[in-house]
Amino acid sequence: MYETIVNQASEKVHTGLAGIDSSKLKKLRSAHLKACFSLIDEMRHKLEFVARIKGVSFIDDAASRSPMSTWYALETVDGKVAWIANGAAAGIAKASEFKRLRALVESKVRMIICLGDSELYVNTFGDLTNNIIQVETMEEAVHKAFYSSDENMKVLFSPAIENGISYETQGESFKHEVNEL
Repeated sequence: MYETIVNQASEKVHTGLAGIDSSKLKKLRSAHLKACFSLIDEMRHKLEFVARIKGVSFIDDAASRSPMSTWYALETVDGKVAWIANGAAAGIAKASEFKRLRALVESKVRMIICLGDSELYVNTFGDLTNNIIQVETMEEAVHKAFYSSDENMKVLFSPAIENGISYETQGESFKHEVNEL
């Protein structure tokens, strides 16, 4: 049974499991299942809803520190997205890993906001969007995303790259700035 769930690895399975009340899961009889799901309360900064302000939803995915983790986040989030990512010079990260995101960027992402150097994003996605912005602070990133977003858009903070700052620190900074709007 567990292997079937793991092997499916579909959005619906993950979304369904994430939506189950964790307190109910902890009452399960099977010690193995209980152990598997006991960490749900600790899953912070992974597709965590932060707030909805004037129709714009903010999602903290600070734990996504690789292009593939960000791919999953973009695939999971419905609708149009303003993506806040960690910046990096093109030589720092493997551009080939970012090319896997191209189809999602083309279909969903309306704006990419880079915390730091935007060279990698311009080189990889510049032909898909001319809306790639470089900022220096999380406050700037959240403000640019919010004031440039239409109603029903999602602002997704999904770094895609390590930058030397812990994901917990960046996630808390993102949530703080959202709550300051």
